[in-house]
Formats: sequence, C-alpha cells, structure tokens
Amino acid sequence: QLVESGGGLVQPGGSLRLSCTATGISLDYNAIVWFRQAPGKEREGVSCIWPSGTNAKYVDSVNGRFTISRDNAKNTAYLQMNNLVPEDTATYFCGTRFGGCRDWLTYKWDIWGQGTQVTVSS
Repeated sequence: QLVESGGGLVQPGGSLRLSCTATGISLDYNAIVWFRQAPGKEREGVSCIWPSGTNAKYVDSVNGRFTISRDNAKNTAYLQMNNLVPEDTATYFCGTRFGGCRDWLTYKWDIWGQGTQVTVSS
C-alpha cells in the first residue's frame, strides 16, 4: 500500500513537499512515479525515479521546478515542488513497480496511493 501526504493550499510561487510511503512492500528495487490529475483532465505523469535514486525523469512542464527523491531506509519517496503555478493544481498520486523508469509515461502502473490534493491559488 502507498500513502501520499503533504498536499495543501499554497500561493503561486510557493513550495510544497509531497511524501509517498509504502507499507507492506519494499521499495528497494522499485521505481516510484508521481502522476497528477486535475478535474476534467486525464492523469498525467510528473516524474519517475529509479530504485537507486541516482536517475530521474520529469515532464517538461515541471522540469527545473520539481525534484523527486527517495529514502529507501524509510521506504519513502518525495516530490519537492517549488515555484508552483495554478496549473499545478491537481490530485497527486504515487505509484510503484519493480524495475526502472524506461517507459514510465506509457506503462500501466497498477499500484497506487489514494492521492493528495495540491491547490495553487492566491
């Protein structure tokens, strides 16, 4: 099971750090992905990190503003979100699978958390 936390209401230009904690499964050999879904829109990939934590992928819209990281000792991944804009408003979900991120945007991830809401508004 995955549990996301850290969402909330923030003003444009602000920051949030999301957490994704796994229980009942080990993330040591798993990629971890963050997706988001805004009302009326399809779920879109945000970022993916390899099991070692040394490599990551980002979509263009968040590259340079968001940073994904992980702490395997805590079985937790993070998404640091800086310089937030209203277009980042969405429910953010984390997912996981065994292996890396090579096809992360097209893969049918099937282990998800319940999501955490991020709202960027003045």
